[in-house]
Amino acid sequence: MTLSFPPRDEIARLSARMLLEIQAVHFSAEPFTYASGLKGPTYIDCRKLISYPRIRGTLMDFLAATVCRDAGFEAFDNIAGGETAGIPFAAMVAERLALPMTYVRKKPKGYGRNARIEGLMTEGQRVLLVEDLTTDGGSKLSFVDAIRETGARCAHTAVIFSYGIFPGTTQRLAEHGVTLHHLCTWWDVLAEARAQGAFDPATLSEVEAFLNDPRGWQAAHP
Repeated sequence: MTLSFPPRDEIARLSARMLLEIQAVHFSAEPFTYASGLKGPTYIDCRKLISYPRIRGTLMDFLAATVCRDAGFEAFDNIAGGETAGIPFAAMVAERLALPMTYVRKKPKGYGRNARIEGLMTEGQRVLLVEDLTTDGGSKLSFVDAIRETGARCAHTAVIFSYGIFPGTTQRLAEHGVTLHHLCTWWDVLAEARAQGAFDPATLSEVEAFLNDPRGWQAAHP
């Protein structure tokens, strides 16, 4: 295992740069419609990262280093990916940390063992939940509960990208006994997009307005 520890702000800047480079980031004055039915001028597709070996490798190095720095080098016994986007990233982090890997289904598969956990997870293991991103942290809680139902412990989740615009996210996870680790946020991406001139000024201004008050922006764009 070889890990480097760049400063946090450099990890955030480079992570944002890589997401922009592969066009995983989309900004548009014409709003996107999210799965929730709400709208916004931003969209991110972290799944594209698996198709770019140099970028995915660097980001996984960053994620492993961030977790080790923040949680400890011997803090985990098992790395779990959330179905489906978290599975490849969990596998790559597990490889870097030389740990077993499992994954968590969104719901029981409905036949056979009717399991939500695939792979070997045992009572008392300290599990790191890995996902591609988090918005308000809500989807993580179901995965964490499924892990805990095995008798294992899950007090940490790591993501490449955190929206960073919903102030209750960290508290919501903390109230569930979970610490969030991430590489970059929308604010980091916006700063790098401005530095690169990646989008026109009007679009960037609209994105900034959304980031400052996402719920208010959405109320004005039903």
